[in-house]
Amino acid sequence: MAKYKVPNGPKSYPCWQKLQWLIRQEGYLQDCFHKYGDVFTLKVGPDFSPYVFICSPQMMQELFAAGPQQVDSGVEATNNPFLLGERSLVSLSGKRHRQQRKLLAPCLHGERVQVYSQLIRELAEEMASGWSIGQPIPIYQSLQSIFLDLGNKILLGSKDRPRSQKLRQLLLEIMNPKRPILRAMSFYLPFLRWGPLNVWANLLKEKQEIDDILYAEIREHRENPDPSQTDILSVMIASRYDTGEPMTDLELRDEVITLMAQSPEVAGTSLARAFYWILYKPQVYEKLLEELDSLGDDPDPQEIIRLPYLDAVYKEFMRIYPTAVLTFPRVVKKTLQLQDYQFEPGTILLPCIHLIHHREDIYPQAKEFKPERFLERDFAPYEYFPFGGGHRRCIGTMLAQLEMKLVLATILSGWELALDSNMPKPSYQGALLPSTNNIRIVMKGKRTRSQIRSKTPDVNLSGVN
Repeated sequence: MAKYKVPNGPKSYPCWQKLQWLIRQEGYLQDCFHKYGDVFTLKVGPDFSPYVFICSPQMMQELFAAGPQQVDSGVEATNNPFLLGERSLVSLSGKRHRQQRKLLAPCLHGERVQVYSQLIRELAEEMASGWSIGQPIPIYQSLQSIFLDLGNKILLGSKDRPRSQKLRQLLLEIMNPKRPILRAMSFYLPFLRWGPLNVWANLLKEKQEIDDILYAEIREHRENPDPSQTDILSVMIASRYDTGEPMTDLELRDEVITLMAQSPEVAGTSLARAFYWILYKPQVYEKLLEELDSLGDDPDPQEIIRLPYLDAVYKEFMRIYPTAVLTFPRVVKKTLQLQDYQFEPGTILLPCIHLIHHREDIYPQAKEFKPERFLERDFAPYEYFPFGGGHRRCIGTMLAQLEMKLVLATILSGWELALDSNMPKPSYQGALLPSTNNIRIVMKGKRTRSQIRSKTPDVNLSGVN
């Protein structure tokens, strides 16, 4: 009988492994990768259960090819449905996941998302027009606001302005809590939830207020159907499963909050880091502006998103800082062999996007921001997968790409920008310590697309490391 390897891993106490994971996520993963290789085990799951981390492109290829009968995700793979709900695509698995994904796919692909292009550009211009010349701008917070406003308009149609503003405020409070470390730790250490600071009680209250608003929106959309409306909630309400049944209010609530809550966090974080790198690399900034200027004064949004260098820049910042360090966990349903390893049912697998995106054998000088690498060759979907892969790939990928490219292009082509001084290089500091809040840019003035630039942008790099 063939013998299979068992993934190795640290022998330290599970509580120490969990602490390392929470405080220095990127560094801890890099340390384990260098010590144990392409696959290793960490006891960082609920109740310190073991997770198998996969950092091998070959194993990723085989994992993404495996069907949902053999390996799946959802609640049984320990995805926490607290805010998103148990009917969200993130939480579902098996037949129910396939049915709901089939129903939702037309709402988030092709011409359906392209109708939002002009709205995206208008909101980006509106936000940038409010910046003060010469004043440091916390770009992550500004981008969060853009994507929350886009969520209100694209997902809900934003018919009730006071209600949409309240929803925006509640989501901002959840994304930017007063005690972020304590709140984050309360998800991993339940005994912290009921302390004197009421961190968990406040979160439950915010969640209930969000639910009240979303159910009011759903009720209003159902009572006043309008076939001309293009918001995603209206489209979902009009959609039907193969059985002819519509989505329930609970399903609609969970899918709307999944899209609305993840976009500001994911797109805002990635795009904030993109602004950092573009302004940190004057030659990239200059080349990108030349390409954007080549389209003239009022370019078609579809021409913008097809620009080759903009696409390379987008892919490169999503390589260095993907939407998440890891994909959603996978649970093995039937015995699964990946290369020399055999995993039994119940095993939790965690594909590591970050480590594969930083492999020197795939991306030479992986720590460097080099958009040209995406002009020189194509990368396989198991070498580059910022939105995950296989049958669990993010269903909102096309909308996220459209939003990020158009927001980036609109702001860069419209305003002269520079980095603020004393800027540290953004990184994954840990699950509890986001590194985007301190990214600041400075607007030097408005520019025109026909402007002829005689020199590279004046970027203040003092203090950059």
